[in-house]
Formats: sequence, C-alpha cells, structure tokens
Amino acid sequence: MPVASSANQTAKASPSKTVRAPAAQRGATRLQVDQAVRNALLTGRFVPGKAVTLRGLAQELGVSPMPVREVIQGLAAERALDVKPNGRVQVPEMTADRFSEILKARLLLETELSCMAMENLDNTDAKELTSIDLDIDESIISGNAEAYMRLNHLFHFRIYRASNSSILLPLVESLWLQFAPYMRTVYGRVGTVNLIDQHKEAIHAISNKNADALRNAITADIQDGMGMIGREGLPPEA
Repeated sequence: MPVASSANQTAKASPSKTVRAPAAQRGATRLQVDQAVRNALLTGRFVPGKAVTLRGLAQELGVSPMPVREVIQGLAAERALDVKPNGRVQVPEMTADRFSEILKARLLLETELSCMAMENLDNTDAKELTSIDLDIDESIISGNAEAYMRLNHLFHFRIYRASNSSILLPLVESLWLQFAPYMRTVYGRVGTVNLIDQHKEAIHAISNKNADALRNAITADIQDGMGMIGREGLPPEA
C-alpha cells in the first residue's frame, strides 16, 4: 500500500523519530474504540466482578493501549467502569442504594424523553419499531440474551433520539451503561422467556399520538426490567 511504503521510507530516513498517525486517524480510532467498549457494556460482555486489563482490551480490539486508556477514563467518569489502582478495569459494584437511584433516574428521564419525542414520531417510526420488536420477540423465544440486549437498546433509543435532546439523552445513555451488565447477567441466568412485552403498548401509543400512553408503557417497561434485576441480580445484603 502506498501509505505503508511512505511510512517505511520516512522511518528509514529518520530512524530516531517516531512515525505518528495523522490526528484525524487517531481521532477515528478513539471513536471506534469508544463505540466498541460502549457496545460491549450495553450487551453485557463486561461481566460484573470480572476485571480486565487495558492491554488485554487493546489486544482484543487490535489497537494501541492509548485510545483504550482514554476511552476507559471517560467511561470511569460516567461511572460505567472502575479503574483499580493496579490498572485493572471492571464494572462498578451494584449496591441496593445505587440500584434504587438508577431506577428513579430512569423513570424520571426516560419518561420525559418519550414525551418530548412524541411530537416527532409518526406511523413510519411505529412501523420501524414494530420491525425491531418482532426481532426482539425472536430473541426472547430463542433465548439469545445478547441479541435481546442489543435490540432492546435499539428500540428504546429509536424513541428517545426523536426527542432531539442534547441534555437528557446523554444522561440516559450513561444510565444504560451502568445497569446493562447486570441485566445481561440476570438474563443469562434466568432466561428471557418471562419478560413482559410492553413495547407493543408503546408502539400503539405512538400510532395514536398518545403521549400519556407512551409514558405509561415506558414506565411499565422500566419497572419490569429493573424489577427482575432487583430480584435476581443484586448481591444479598450483609
């Protein structure tokens, strides 16, 4: 490739200087790493209680440790990951108090986002959400917990992003990063067949332009999903 050839020639001409990737390329790599790590959190590939290393993550993603370190530091600021003094990385411990706050925040923020989104949602959106929900049904029937996690996130944020919120939406995205690994652990242990489908009620509300009904459907969906985590996923109190 011409780029590699040019880099090799530069390295030969100036052996004492390090050849660095262009800033745009480094930025693209960091964005790719950020998306990959966030997706791993949202689909439960970060297992609560199991630590990983920055070097191990970098090797898995096929990149240098630098963009991984930057991404992990950002996610630690969002309380989605903990960086231990020895450099190992893991999902923060979930306590009853922390869980209760996440639940309250979800009920406040996600229901508000759904109401804000309603004026921008129409029957075309309802059809797209129906298609996603059918795929969710298949993942529940097959017991594919990771597919369920990915599709469930896609469904909710297909609604929330229609709000065009620049303040509430990032807050909700951070909340999902914090509880998703625990949800995936619960679904992996008890399965998905007992999940109550509130999505069809949400779609029906969108079709009828009924903001109150959409709020109620989102509320019920959050309470059902988080209720399962509370019953099955929290460590017993001492």
